[in-house]
Amino acid sequence: MNPVFTTLSIILWALTAFSFARDRSRYRNCYLLFVTLMVSIVALSFVAGKYQGHVMIILMFAVFLTLLIVPFFLVINGVVMIRREGHSLANLLSLGLGLVVGIGEIAAYLALVMPQISVPGLDGKSHFIEFTRFGMFLSASVFYFSMTFVVFMTYCVFLQVLPMRKDFDYVIIHGAGLLGGDRVSKLLADRIDKAIAVYHRDPTPPILIPSGGKGVDESISEAEAMEKYLLEKGIPAEQIAREDQSATTLENLRNSKAIIDELSGGRGGYTALVTSNYHVYRALRYCRKIGLKCVGIGSHVAFYYWPSALIREYVAVHAEKRRLLTLLVGWLLFMSPLLLAYFA
Repeated sequence: MNPVFTTLSIILWALTAFSFARDRSRYRNCYLLFVTLMVSIVALSFVAGKYQGHVMIILMFAVFLTLLIVPFFLVINGVVMIRREGHSLANLLSLGLGLVVGIGEIAAYLALVMPQISVPGLDGKSHFIEFTRFGMFLSASVFYFSMTFVVFMTYCVFLQVLPMRKDFDYVIIHGAGLLGGDRVSKLLADRIDKAIAVYHRDPTPPILIPSGGKGVDESISEAEAMEKYLLEKGIPAEQIAREDQSATTLENLRNSKAIIDELSGGRGGYTALVTSNYHVYRALRYCRKIGLKCVGIGSHVAFYYWPSALIREYVAVHAEKRRLLTLLVGWLLFMSPLLLAYFA
């Protein structure tokens, strides 16, 4: 193995572990993990010895093939999502991203094979427009934002496989909309079942906090429906502390923290937050904002639903002012060679 890359990967893994141990919700963890994985892959490629070049070519071909397949997968997934979940804006995200990535790839191809394109003018004559710069600018922008999404996705997946302790004092269950105004949906049932599994694995059963208020189209609060579900599954009533006044994720967590502070006399406790796997990272960011120390546990989500949900989480996280500024500054730095060449 190459000593330089081996040493660098060890240092990066140490930094990654330290950063995770301090706070799993930090934005820097996304990029730190991704860089660590990339350096580790390069370090491992040296194990192939004289075949290292072949290994790197195979890896590059795999990445190229993946880039070609991704837009088709996203478009197909978007169609499935629309058929199963309806035509809401959130359900169009996978389809929309697939089309954007596809356009970026087509633009890159055209920029390479068609330096100029002919466009009919108002005077009836054909005019040639230089396509190379525009096509490369568009494709590079799509590539940048696609890579930031991959970085975000990698970290969200990694959060699900990180080891964690099993002895909790409190388990917050994040609510979701009810079916028919009073029935637990499949998405919400998966969250509750995950919390019940955590409850049964715990040597000292924790207090479960079903959290969710009453929506305008609901006859009972999400928390009440969740409590009924928990009781039907055999959870003792004394182990349930209902939070039924919240309307947003932030309110879910803030109100649940108030219950924990009241039950513990202000001492807090080791807390777990159970929500859908795609939602864990953003929920942990809210926890840090309100000073609630907890770990996130993700429940199962149907595969067809996951891409659109994760895209929605990516947009929500990067809509924060600091994250949006970081994203745009990164884009300017990434695009600076092309911008300099364009204006030179």
